[in-house]
Amino acid sequence: MTAEMTLTEAAGNTGDGRADLRLKELHASLSDPGLDSMNFLNEITFRYPEAISFAPGRPYDGFFEVEQIFAGVRAYIDHLAASGRTTAQVKSELFQYGPAAGQIREVIADWLRKDERIDVPAASIVVTVGCQEAMVLALRALVRGPQDSVLVSSPCYVGITGAARLLDIEPVAVPERKDGFHAEDLARAVRAERARGRTPRAFYVVPDHTNPSGTTMTLEARQELLELAGRLDVLILEDSPYRLVSPGSRLPTLKALDTSRRVVHLGSFSKTLFPGARVGFAIADQTVETGDPGRTGLLADELAKIKSMITVNTSPLSQAAVAGMLLAAGGRASELNTETSAYYGDAMRHTLERLDAAFPAERRERLGLRWNRPSGGFFMAVTVPFLADNAALARSAERYGVLWTPMSYFYPDSGGERAIRLSISYLSHQEIAEGVDRLARFIEAEAAATS
Repeated sequence: MTAEMTLTEAAGNTGDGRADLRLKELHASLSDPGLDSMNFLNEITFRYPEAISFAPGRPYDGFFEVEQIFAGVRAYIDHLAASGRTTAQVKSELFQYGPAAGQIREVIADWLRKDERIDVPAASIVVTVGCQEAMVLALRALVRGPQDSVLVSSPCYVGITGAARLLDIEPVAVPERKDGFHAEDLARAVRAERARGRTPRAFYVVPDHTNPSGTTMTLEARQELLELAGRLDVLILEDSPYRLVSPGSRLPTLKALDTSRRVVHLGSFSKTLFPGARVGFAIADQTVETGDPGRTGLLADELAKIKSMITVNTSPLSQAAVAGMLLAAGGRASELNTETSAYYGDAMRHTLERLDAAFPAERRERLGLRWNRPSGGFFMAVTVPFLADNAALARSAERYGVLWTPMSYFYPDSGGERAIRLSISYLSHQEIAEGVDRLARFIEAEAAATS
């Protein structure tokens, strides 16, 4: 395969020029530009492996040791034995399918109480294959059909919009302002949906160091959102994966502030422990009328039903590794992330300092260049004086050896055409310095070409 040939072209090169299937005969979501955009980014990364990449939102590899996995599994086995499990029962928990809702729910509930001050029964937790499955389960359970809708903060994580479209749900954008979320914007969107004859079921938001913009919701905004959700009878889908890997004090999650079961919290151990485990969870403590007189269940039970038809259960071995790591740290993932949160905080500061040095205030003003200053997380947004599309990304990779992500990928409607997302999580300080220098040369060249 030549460097010029994309992975898609290589796979489709059958020799006779004929295709086995037509895209228009497949599900409509497969023609969605959002899915194509991420494929393009993957292909660019493959084509230019030597480029410095500010694109992936991956944890830094330097914190991982293979022995951690074995130690985690061993700690969980010891925990089971200490809890009175027989050898046969331990073997079954590791080798067999296990319950759809998960077998480490008590461990997760203990961690949530200690680290996040979220006090929910273990029965309200469903252990999922990453947070992505939790999103799919929540969307599938809550949205009955085209008469219902889901609102998303815009720009937002492509995983939620992609999952919605795979389920034939068209996400409704609630624009995020420069200073973040405003409750009146959600109220306006809810009213507009009801005027169209649709029922807004839930609002998806990342309150802490959001992907892609890096903004964090204030405590006042969190309280306003919860009050509004209760008044408008809308659930909140809260996704907050960057809290424990960010420096400084943390504001309470929406779920910790939730007193009326308005929040379905979607979580993951991908950033706090390791992404290869693919262990996430949903907290769904909302009560559900079952149709039987006097009997109610939990939304978590309904999510578990759906999960049993999708992934059956989450890998028991992955669950064991995650639970063992939590148990070894006294149930506190925060204790495991003291060093990592400091590292990512330093990486963000270093990136901002290099950008400041490359583009002093006067030069930024003249170019129309600006960026935000997140207090944590993996991402930041840079507004640029040119069209930051796939063609620009290809030029950046080929001529300057630096990758980034177009912000337009993250807008369910239109937007972000002249902005880029930078991820600071996967690079060393030396790579950040060289990467920003390359990025600066690219921005200068593009600005000159379009002036």
